[in-house]
Amino acid sequence: MKNYLIKNVQVVNEGNIKQQDVWIKNGRFEKIDASINPAGGFIEIDGEGLHLIPGLIDDQVHFREPGLTHKATIASEARAAVAGGVTSFMEMPNVIPPTLNLQLLEEKFAIAAHGSLANHSFFLGVSNDNIQDALQINKHKKEICGLKIFMGSSTGNMLVDNIITLETIFAESEVLIATHCEKEGIIRENLERLKAQNIDINHARFHPILRDVEACYESSISAIQLAKKHNTRLHILHISTEKELQLFTNLFPLKEKRITAEVCVHHLHFTADDYAQYGNLIKCNPAIKEKENKEALWKALLDDRLDIIATDHAPHTWEEKQKLYLEAPAGVPLVQHSLLILLEAYAEGRISLEKIVEKACHAPAECFQVAERGYIREGYYADCVLIDMKKSYTVNKENILYKCAWSPFEGHTFHSSINSTFVNGNRVYHDGQICSDESGLRLKFDRE
Repeated sequence: MKNYLIKNVQVVNEGNIKQQDVWIKNGRFEKIDASINPAGGFIEIDGEGLHLIPGLIDDQVHFREPGLTHKATIASEARAAVAGGVTSFMEMPNVIPPTLNLQLLEEKFAIAAHGSLANHSFFLGVSNDNIQDALQINKHKKEICGLKIFMGSSTGNMLVDNIITLETIFAESEVLIATHCEKEGIIRENLERLKAQNIDINHARFHPILRDVEACYESSISAIQLAKKHNTRLHILHISTEKELQLFTNLFPLKEKRITAEVCVHHLHFTADDYAQYGNLIKCNPAIKEKENKEALWKALLDDRLDIIATDHAPHTWEEKQKLYLEAPAGVPLVQHSLLILLEAYAEGRISLEKIVEKACHAPAECFQVAERGYIREGYYADCVLIDMKKSYTVNKENILYKCAWSPFEGHTFHSSINSTFVNGNRVYHDGQICSDESGLRLKFDRE
């Protein structure tokens, strides 16, 4: 393994920006100081004019393997992730077959062990009839990121709407439960109402009308009521509405919260006005909604009612996205460009670099109790990203690494670029190229 000394770099970490030297040795941060001159062999990197941040931890991605590998694979999307500065990911169970027991979960870990450039974990899924399989996770608290419940929103056969199942899982799970909250009944009612009006709804602009604010709010409040009843560790994914924000608090620090919330980059970037330009390319669940929701999400992110920034990276083929709105699948490929989107928001004055690092690196580590990652600290695994704030980056077909080979940002020029990404001290991406085939590690969790 190569060792690295990054000299005179602006380190963004734990609420501060300092010019420091960073010595990476044997896969970990060996020393961080104003000036370091170690003995022994190492590669020196001139960090003058660059910023170094911890690697992003994305707590919600869909990498489509097994069963949907025409859309993506763990290997292909992990390559895209590290090219975008995401060094660790937590992947969802809605594959084929759904990841509903430990055997299927371990099969995914085996795939990642030999193909994922990024560190990884996988959620164990919940269905109406796999209570005992799901609760096996209690015996593996340090090895698995959590349980995923599609609560009130149908994804394959993973819609969980049986109250006995929900009560049992919320009462007996000893690990974090992550929920997708949209109420299927409200969505169906909205669809029938529009059909009854003989409205041609085959355009993505109807997506936030069908999957509206009430569908999100009613499902989220149900999850929170269950969590409060059973003192469950609940994490609600991809909050998209202003109304839901009243359900979350900033009155105490993240480490003390039993109920946390995530916001995704596309809900911070796009609004319902963008369906006119992008159509199905930005069709996702929950839907991108009207502008006032985006502005409220930003405010809640900055005042700490929202805890984590993630992507909900969900690729589909170009051909699938060209279908009529009601037939086209929901999901957007984002993991390669999420950090660039956030750096664009920094350039616009919306958010500080320190806050980006807090929400995309530190907070996921704290929320999931990820061991020895998420910070630039001596002794921690050396997951980090060198950013060039002065070098622009234009998204095009040649540099998109998603297997689906498209992005809604194609043709867009970002003001910043990713210079290098390190995973466990190994430089896996540099100057626009993947430069390693060494797999990342299985994430571990500091849980009792």
